[in-house]
This record gives sequence, structure tokens and C-alpha cells, in this order.
Amino acid sequence: MLLKSRTQYPRTPKPPQYAADLAHELRRAIRGEVRFTPGDRALYGFDASIYRQLPVGVVVPKDADDVAAALEVCRRYRAPIFGRGCGTGLAGQTVNAAVCFDFSKYMDEIVELDPHRRLARVQPGVICTTLRNRAEQHGLTFGPDPATMDHATLGGMVGNNSCGTHSVMAGKTVDNIDALDILTYDGTRMRVGATSDEDLERIIALGGRRGAIYEGLRHIRDTYADIIRSGLPDIPRRVSGYNLDQLLPENGFNVARALVGTESTCALTLLADCRLVPSPPKRALVVLGYPDIPSSGDDAAWLVETGAIGVEFTSRKVVENMGAKHILHGETKLLPDGEAWVLVEFGGQTQEEANEQAEKLKRQLDRRPTAPNHRLYEDPDEQSAVWNIRKHSAGTTRMPVGLGGNPGWPNWEDAAVPPERLGDYLRAYLKLLDKRGYEGVLFGHWGQGCVHCRVDFDLRTKGGIRNFRRFMEDAADIVVSFGGSLSGEHGDGHGRAELWPKMFPPRLMEAFEAFKRVWDPDNRMNPHKLIDPYPLDTHLREGTEYSPRKLRTVFNYPEDGGDFTNAVGRCFGVGTCRHIEGGVMCPSFMVTREEKHSTRGRSRLLQEMADASGSVDGKWRSEEVKEALDLCLACKGCKGDCPVKVDVATYKAEFLHHHYAGKLRPRQAYALGLINVWARAAAHAPGLANAATHAPVISTLLKKSAGIAVNRDAPRFAKRTFASWFAEHKPRYPDGPQVLLWPDTFTNYLEPRAGIAAVEVLESTGFRVRIPDQPLCCGRPLYDYGMLTLARKYLRRILDALGPDIDAGVPLVGIEPSCLAVFRDELTNLYPSDARAQRLAAQSLTLAEFLNTRTANWTPPRLERDALVQTHCHQHAVMGFEADKKLMAAMGLRVQMADPGCCGMAGSFGYEAGEKYEVSMAAGERVLLPAVREAAERTLIVADGFSCRSQIRAGSPREGLHLAELLAMAIREGQAGPPSGAPEHSVPAAT
Repeated sequence: MLLKSRTQYPRTPKPPQYAADLAHELRRAIRGEVRFTPGDRALYGFDASIYRQLPVGVVVPKDADDVAAALEVCRRYRAPIFGRGCGTGLAGQTVNAAVCFDFSKYMDEIVELDPHRRLARVQPGVICTTLRNRAEQHGLTFGPDPATMDHATLGGMVGNNSCGTHSVMAGKTVDNIDALDILTYDGTRMRVGATSDEDLERIIALGGRRGAIYEGLRHIRDTYADIIRSGLPDIPRRVSGYNLDQLLPENGFNVARALVGTESTCALTLLADCRLVPSPPKRALVVLGYPDIPSSGDDAAWLVETGAIGVEFTSRKVVENMGAKHILHGETKLLPDGEAWVLVEFGGQTQEEANEQAEKLKRQLDRRPTAPNHRLYEDPDEQSAVWNIRKHSAGTTRMPVGLGGNPGWPNWEDAAVPPERLGDYLRAYLKLLDKRGYEGVLFGHWGQGCVHCRVDFDLRTKGGIRNFRRFMEDAADIVVSFGGSLSGEHGDGHGRAELWPKMFPPRLMEAFEAFKRVWDPDNRMNPHKLIDPYPLDTHLREGTEYSPRKLRTVFNYPEDGGDFTNAVGRCFGVGTCRHIEGGVMCPSFMVTREEKHSTRGRSRLLQEMADASGSVDGKWRSEEVKEALDLCLACKGCKGDCPVKVDVATYKAEFLHHHYAGKLRPRQAYALGLINVWARAAAHAPGLANAATHAPVISTLLKKSAGIAVNRDAPRFAKRTFASWFAEHKPRYPDGPQVLLWPDTFTNYLEPRAGIAAVEVLESTGFRVRIPDQPLCCGRPLYDYGMLTLARKYLRRILDALGPDIDAGVPLVGIEPSCLAVFRDELTNLYPSDARAQRLAAQSLTLAEFLNTRTANWTPPRLERDALVQTHCHQHAVMGFEADKKLMAAMGLRVQMADPGCCGMAGSFGYEAGEKYEVSMAAGERVLLPAVREAAERTLIVADGFSCRSQIRAGSPREGLHLAELLAMAIREGQAGPPSGAPEHSVPAAT
């Protein structure tokens, strides 16, 4: 029987009548930012759940005083509110028709970290990994470590009562919070924590709003203590329900911990006192491979008793999804045979201590006749590779149409049962999936009986939604029958709060409602989440009113069923793009910390644009979408790092193509997008061109007229092009096997030295090097400005000109990674059915790929030097860097990889005046440029991308070298390289 009939709500309601006045007064009241436009509302209308609700507006406070001032204004209008961190709620708790307080941009300070007291005081916007990294400097850590920890904020973790891999060792967030500074809707600001009987009576006696709150909490404790003790399941991962047990005498009347997990329904968190625990510095790992998922659960309780600090689970479907997305690089070879794997981690102060615990488990398994397959990992690199699979489990569940089409929806996301009953629960749960016709992708925290599952719900049709509701109710019945919790990590929010009466006795539900009334008597704090909840099948992200547009496009999106709406719909809010350290994605967000400059934010706006029932008007002409895309560097970092391979660079090119259809583009599009035209013209008089672009007055005028940053030094045209040098070059092996070398615009006209070095290296392998016999261009800069009609023409010209070589299987080696990426990516997206396009993509190789795979009898020359290496973003995303690592290791290079982030130049982006130039330099200064400036003089600075080398030149006294130049240097100078000075000074001139 259905718990509630499905109520109809408008999909895209207009903001309340008071919204404009509210926004006006908020702007007058706070120093932070106020966002109430349709685009702002669209950005915050989603989280990582199946739900969509547009907020009234968004407040981005700079400090606690801003929060108080904004709340006072909201209170005058009786506007509901809720708080938000990184917005990755999986149950819809971070979307609502209310004013959203986004704490992530400014309120991100670690106010205090005291290693002696093992305590950290943090603002709500502090990212979990930031705190953990600071604590690790003292051998400590913050125990809860969810998979989203590199972007999850502490405020959000407090709101959801987050857990993570090592909660076996350290417990849930509620177990690691000592005190909170909070603000209630009525403006009461107070510090709460454990409360002695004497302090409790004193606070009540003082009266006022604080006294009333404490009196109400005492009444709940005294009235409902018996049902609190008996009605809350005593299991490691009970996250459902308010933590009223923290008010009991045996728990010290801890008001802070009672507020953990309340999901903004009671108060806003301004500061949190976080408990720190010792962090074992050394780790060892044992992985057990089981024939099926349920049998892996049978051992969960026993494995916890071994003293493990983590007992985690992943499944075959996760591995298959990662393989289909090309996320894996051989990690699966490390796994023992099986269909389901349990990762058991041990920690110690020394490697020997950790190893001994792991070896003890292995010995126990070796003696067990029916033991699963198992393997011990003591090498840190192997452990990291295996953990990489578990880390990506959640993000890889969503599969594009062309890769299986599983939407990977959460909602029955994180149920938990007693670990000793996990196996049987899994058997019952898998039967339910089969009964309802669903496929689930499972992973989880087996040590605490917590099961993550992403399901292919149909949330678009009436029948599909009915089946979804029945499944949710049946699943709740099953988990309750096993003494479990609806939620074991992510909270219940919108998605499961309606099911609380199945889990909790009526009298305990009364206590929950009383707790909510004590804090929020007017129901203005995240209303209809947890208490008096929305029906779980309302406000769906899709739903029956979802109306995806069929948009005509230039790109074909073959992995998305040829549908732009499917392509942008890949994003389901996991938020990996919001991390601020490590990885390429997303450089603009790392600089601005703006949701609209994240991969997720841009995808959300495009989703709304592509939905006929969405909130973004104007379709391709939308100025709000254009504004969000404007600071996209088109680095393709999202295509490489996003777990669902969102490709905003392609979506941006598509959008701009239509946005400017029939209109003039900005002047930068013609000045920079057509660089191949201007470079070819400049080659007739390079000296004159260089004089004009570098003369003090003339160059400034030229830059301003072209929209180029005055502070950006224009690249110098070479005295002689690479093509003209090659025309006079005599092949070393005229009868050798042939290889085509692609003379891209940047190599040909600006830095021929990399091309000349590539010829020397390729010829040393016995190949005859050729280049196309006519000027050709892949059109890389055209994509930055959406000039796709011209880009298609360029590629068609290439396919025709190189046709005989393509058909003959002649390999093509690219020098410039971004141009090679056109052949490996854009080409097949524009011409998915063209056989030559497919063959050219397959035959196009980086220099390292070619040398590793096509030169069996060639030995790399040795160059035993330190090298700081910057990977080009397009290579990172499209071709990968494994081949380069392998070649550099064979050369004897001692490689230090700069943080694999974007250099900031990103082709034309870094040349444009205004905010783009500023973001470009800020991105470069984040990691790369300081690392280059700090590198020893004799260290090689390696960067294959012309943009990367240009940025290095602009922000340091050093010059970057192409891999081809390193190889040529080794051939000429021997394994020690140049005897003194910066090694780039020994590179021959370009002509």
C-alpha cells in the first residue's frame, strides 16, 4: 500500500512575489553575494539526488555576521532557508524552494588546529581533505572520510552525519564533533556541546530563547527516554532519524551531537569543533575475491574483528563500468579472481606493524578450506591502484547511452544493517531488485553493514514512477526487518524521510517532531525535509513533465545516442569538479570558487536550457548559459577527470556555434581563432610581423584592437617555418617505413625546433619521416569560438588530402597535443560514420605512443636528469600520459609531475583581455609556475604543449622543452645532458 498519494507540484514555479524585494534588502544588508536570477536558481536547483527544486535565491555570506544579517532579512519576509556546502546531497536535502545559504566560497577557514588537544575549529565551508591534510602534519586526521572528501565541506558533513571508508576506526561525524556554534531561524546565536546537569539547570534558569530551547530539549529527554533507547537501532551506521540519543544522561546531554544529521532543519552551523584522531602512517591491504555479492557480506563481521581500520566493498559491475570509460590503467590485474571484492586495510606506526596484521589475516584465510580468493598488498603503489577502483565506485555507476545507458540513480542509496546480518540482507535485497526489474550497481562499507546501490529507475513515466515508489517501500520493509537503517551515511532528506514511520515507532516520531518544533517552531528551516516531508516521488529531477528538447547539433554525440540533451545530462551532481587540489578539472572553479564555473554548474545550466520545461529561457541564445561558459578554458579536464566524462569543452563549442549563428563573433574569435591564417601570412615577412607585435606603442594598439591582454607577450613568428626547413631536409632512411609527422600551426610557424627534434628522433628509429605536401590545419582554435562549420571543412580537407596514407595505414605522429586531440576526439564526433575519420583517429599517435609501440628494435637514449613535467590538458583527457611515463622511465629521467592541473593558458583563453587573462594567470600560479620557479637550474622543464610552454615563459625565467627535444638532447649530448646551466639553453635554434 502506498504511504502517500503523489501530490502534483509545478515543475518550474515562479519565485514568490517577495523575491525581488528580498534580494534588494539582502544586497543592502550583507557584504557577501546575493544571487536571484533564473540562472542562479537553476544552478542551485539540483544536488546529487534524483530531485530538482529551484531555490528562492542564493546568499553567499562572507562571514558569520553576514549569515546573521541575511537571516534577519529573510525572517522579515518569513522566507524559508537552508544551508549548503558542496551540494552533493544524495537524498534531496540540499535543494528546496527556500533561500539557499552557500557557505563553500568564503567561510572556509580552519580557525584553530590544536594537535595537543586533538581539536580543530572550522568554518562550515572547509573542505574535508583540507582539514585532513593539515591534521596529517601532526600525525592526526579527521576520521570521517566520504568518497567526496576532496570537495565535501565540514558543514555539509555535519548536516548529513557523513561517514566514510575509515568509520570502522573513527565512527561517524556525530562521534567526532565536540561543539558547534549555531544560528537559529529566530536569530539566536549560541555555542552548544556536552552539558552537565548543573549547566543545564543554569541555562534554563537564565531564561530567554536559549533557556527555552534547552528546557524543550530536557522535556524531550525526560518524556521520551525509554522509546529513544529502544526505538533507535543500535548499529554502527544508524544515520536515519534525529540523534536524540545524544540527549540521554549516558551521553552527556550533547546538544551539538544531537544537531549533527539534522540537515538544516533546525539551525545553521557557523563553526564546528572537530575531534582529531591518530592517523596510522603506514598501511597494508588484503583483498578478498568472492564468487557473488551476498557471500562477500557473510564475512563482514568477522573481518572487522581482525582489527582492520577499513573494510570496504566493490563489485564486478563497477570494474566493468570503469573499463568502458577507460578510467582503469591495469588496476584490475591486481585483483584476485572473483565477482565481488572486499578490501581490508590495516594501519600501523611502521610498515612492519601494518604488514604483520595483514599477513595474519592472509594466514587465517590460507588455513580456511572455503576461503575466498585473496591477495596481500604491502607495496603502497599497488595499494593505491586497488583503492582507486573503490574510490571511483559511485561516480562510475552512471553510464551514457552509448555505453549501456544505466542512469545510476541514487535514492535507495546507503541502507545499513548489523554487519553480522549483511549477507542475508543482500540476498533479500537482490531478490527485490530482480522482482522490480532493476539493475543495481553495488559498493559499500561492509565493515559497518552499509550498502551503496545505484539503480536504473525509470523516473520519466507514470508506470516507472509507480514502480519506483513500490520498490522504495519494499526496500524499507526489508531493511527494517533486518534491524537496519534506511540511511547509513547520507541522510534521508526528501528521498526517504517519508519512510521513517516504517522504521521508527509512533512515539519516537512524536519525539522527532517535538525536537524540530523546539528549534524551528515556524517550520522555516529546510521545510518538508525530514519532518512533514514531501512525498518521495515528487519534485523529481525528471518526472512526467520533463520535456527534453531535440536540438539540432553539429557534433554527433555518438556515445549519447546522437542527442545533445543526453550528453549534457550525463552530469548527476557528484561534484568531483569542485575539488580545489589535484587533477585538471576544473581550473576556472579552482580560481573563482563559483558554482557556475564548475563543470557541474555549466552542465546544470545546459540541462535547464535543453529542457523545454526548464528555467533557462532563450535556448542557444541564452546569455546566462553563455556567461557561465565564458570562463571555461576548454581544457577538457572534465572529459578526463569527471567520472561520467562530461565534456564541457565540446558543449561550449556547440553552444557558441548556435549562439552566434547569423551574428558577428567577438573580435578575439577572428584574431585568435584564425591564427593559422594570420600565421601563414606572417610567414612571408616574419621580421616585420614580430616588429609590429612587439613594438611598444604599435603592439599595445594591436592587442587592444584584437581584444588581447596588453600584459600578455605575443608569440614570435619563426624566421623560417618548419615546412620550409623540412623541404630542404634529406631523409636519413629514404627507403625506411613511413611515418607522417603533423606540422601543426604552432610548430610550423612559431616553434619549429620541436618539429626538427621530432624528425631527428623519428629518423633515429629507422623510419622515413614525411609531412603533408600541402598546408593543412586541424582547426584547433576554431573550437574555442564555436566556429564549427569552418572546423568541419578543415577536417574534410585533411581526410581528402591524407586519404591514400590513411588507407595505407601510415601512422601519424602529432607534436602539439591539442592538435593531435582533434584527430582522436573531435574528428570522430563530427564524422562518426566516416571510415577514414575512424582510421585516422586510430592511426594518430603521440611521439611516446609511437616510440613505445612501433619501434621494436629501438632503445631510448638515456638522459639521467631531474625533470619537472607538465602534461597538456588535452593529452591528459584524450590520449593519456602513460606512454610518456613509460618512455621517460626508460630514458632514466627522474620525473617530478607538477600537480596535474591546467597551466591556465589553454590556447587562446589566456591571451584574451580582462577576466580571462586574470583567471589564466591565477590558474598558472596555483601550482605550475611556483614549481617551475623553485626548480633547480639543471632540472629539465618539460611541456609538450605550446600553450604550456608559453605560460611557463610568461610566468618564470625558464623555457619548457618538448619531449622530442629531450630525446634529441640525449642523442646528441649523452646520458648526462648539457654540462652546465639551464638545459634549455643548449637546444639548437629553430633554424
